[in-house]
Amino acid sequence: MPLTSPITIPKLASRLTFRQLHIFHAVYLLKSYSKAGNELGLTQPAVSSQIRQLEEAIGMPVFEYIGRRLFCTAAGEALAKSTSLIFTEIGKLQSDLAELEGVVAGELRLVAVNTAQYVVPYLLRAFLNLYPQVKVSVRVVNRAAAIQRLEDNSDDLVIMGMVPSERPYTSLPFLDNELVPVVPTDHPFLSTPAFSTQEFLDSQLLIRESGSGSRLALETHCRNHHLHITNYMELGSNDALKHAVIAGLGVAVLPKVSILPELKLGLMHIIDLPDFPLKRSWCVVYPQAKHPTPAMRAFIEYIQQNIRQFEHTFLRQNQGF
Repeated sequence: MPLTSPITIPKLASRLTFRQLHIFHAVYLLKSYSKAGNELGLTQPAVSSQIRQLEEAIGMPVFEYIGRRLFCTAAGEALAKSTSLIFTEIGKLQSDLAELEGVVAGELRLVAVNTAQYVVPYLLRAFLNLYPQVKVSVRVVNRAAAIQRLEDNSDDLVIMGMVPSERPYTSLPFLDNELVPVVPTDHPFLSTPAFSTQEFLDSQLLIRESGSGSRLALETHCRNHHLHITNYMELGSNDALKHAVIAGLGVAVLPKVSILPELKLGLMHIIDLPDFPLKRSWCVVYPQAKHPTPAMRAFIEYIQQNIRQFEHTFLRQNQGF
């Protein structure tokens, strides 16, 4: 497939098409011809044909199969760096052109820690009604991954609690996050007149994985109050934790907003403990040096203008618990 003369910019411009680069970018990200085809509305043969034409244009293979697995070649990796920059710049161009027309558009990439996934949908509904041309994507991760993505500047905004102080981040607190101690319906504590926080912590405590913001908040609280945590079982999500409580495996400290349906159904119960609930705030966070896109600015302004409305919405949901 090698070309007989060096590749020049005019040759590449005449041989490559934007469509080929778009399809290559999708295959590279999804590591699959068929998945890329599904995302782009193309058949797998159509994707394969476009990739072959692209390879002929640059004179080198960009993908190769080893066994049944698809791998990117060195030429493909080099091309991926360029296409990533190209599509990032096109996204900025889209936002800039829309802004010149007085329209907020483009992509808004949000990352939410696990606990915030119960809040984000309520933030987005009214925002998207105001700005229907903004395309929002939401990735849910634990706190450790959220911090790493902040450091890598991988996204537009991160929604989290306990904002790290070691880096220059801008944060906007917008809603309280209450962490409450819960037990299953048949737990002895529900009929015990008095018990200590340490007795609760010693009663088969179920806890999130290391790197979770909820776990860090509980560990910090216990350290400050000279309490000792002996976790009985570690689980990787709040959903897993609450179902373990319902099943009677133990007790836990969970974000209240994540268990409202279970509380209403009587599947678990909040108990009274000194210095609980733990109160933290969810915040919108981004690096101070980051240049905000129009969609970012619109979302931040929307949060600032609607803090009281968010408080009212979740206070109404919390009534009775």
